[in-house]
Amino acid sequence: MTFKTLDDLNDIAGKRVLVRVDLNVPVKDGKVTDATRIERVAPTILELSKKGAKVVLLAHFGRPKGEPVADQSLGLIVPAVNDVLGKQVAFAQDCIGDKAKAAVDALKNGDILLLENTRFHKGEEKNDTDFAKALAANGDIYVNDAFSAAHRAHASTEGLAHLLPAYAGRTMQAELEALEKGLGNPKRPVVAIVGGAKVSTKIDLLTNLVKKVDALVIGGGMANTFLAARGTDVGKSLCEHDLADTAKQIMIEAATAGCAIILPEDGVVAREFKAGADNQVVAIDKIPADAMVLDVGPKSVEAVNAWISRAETLVWNGPLGAFEIAPFDTATVAAAEHAAARTKEGALVSVAGGGDTVAALNHAGVADDFTYVSTAGGAFLEWMEGKPLPGVDILRQK
Repeated sequence: MTFKTLDDLNDIAGKRVLVRVDLNVPVKDGKVTDATRIERVAPTILELSKKGAKVVLLAHFGRPKGEPVADQSLGLIVPAVNDVLGKQVAFAQDCIGDKAKAAVDALKNGDILLLENTRFHKGEEKNDTDFAKALAANGDIYVNDAFSAAHRAHASTEGLAHLLPAYAGRTMQAELEALEKGLGNPKRPVVAIVGGAKVSTKIDLLTNLVKKVDALVIGGGMANTFLAARGTDVGKSLCEHDLADTAKQIMIEAATAGCAIILPEDGVVAREFKAGADNQVVAIDKIPADAMVLDVGPKSVEAVNAWISRAETLVWNGPLGAFEIAPFDTATVAAAEHAAARTKEGALVSVAGGGDTVAALNHAGVADDFTYVSTAGGAFLEWMEGKPLPGVDILRQK
């Protein structure tokens, strides 16, 4: 790896360490409903605290657009952070200026302080140099542990790394190491599974992947667009007919690059989209005109699992079917279980990410068995698309 980690940080007792974390967690009625992101950054925070650093947390919450908004104050998150860390965390009502300075000055070695939402200032999203300097005034060292915000060149994700010695936190390190194994320098063959509703949201992703993987499995509503482009009548299935030329171009690029495109051979069709709806398995060229494909069928699952068996690396983004509603979760669960079993055997490196994917793997009960499951959302997708991530690139440069 070409960036520094906490392993390179020595003698930090008494040093003020600014740690960019992702605390953009769901809140309902003033309570955090899912603390996963807090749990992810806890190891970095606690390691620095144990080494005697004065740990100062920087984070955003919601989209306040550069103005203080009461219900987007990070003060709401403090009780949940206390619970996860098992320690009392102090809170400052601003992230720069006198209030922040006074709170930082009051810290003893090992103490932890959370500063107010960085996005309460317009300079954050503009990556304003003066705002970054105001943040840096309260730190001696900068640690970025927020991969999920690394696709944004903001003051707290990129600007600070120009001003202070910069390091990757444990979550950032784990994510980058997993991504390197996934697409950076993977063991071959590499298989990618890409699902979800629409091709239009994943054109860049598909175009990048066909140049990098040995086989690309396309599932979900996206598969219908590719099938239709090949001349298959997909009935009333979700399909972007206007993207037929795009789908054809991606298939041409895949053929040129030697990447196999795996489309469904059969599908589970129904006349309505609801739990327990009457359904049947049909060959993919026999979809009834009044029905829609809501999952791939058993032959297709066999084909997907055969590719997973052949693969040494699997990258997954998006479900194979409408997994939220039974029985249209069958294919996604079967493929996820097979990938998890191969991973547990030590035969497969499996990297997955994206909101629906995480939900689908949790639904299948196998998220913990994958090599790495990214909760980073947009940053994970942009990495898969081959786009630069400013928050990562600046760590590499230093």
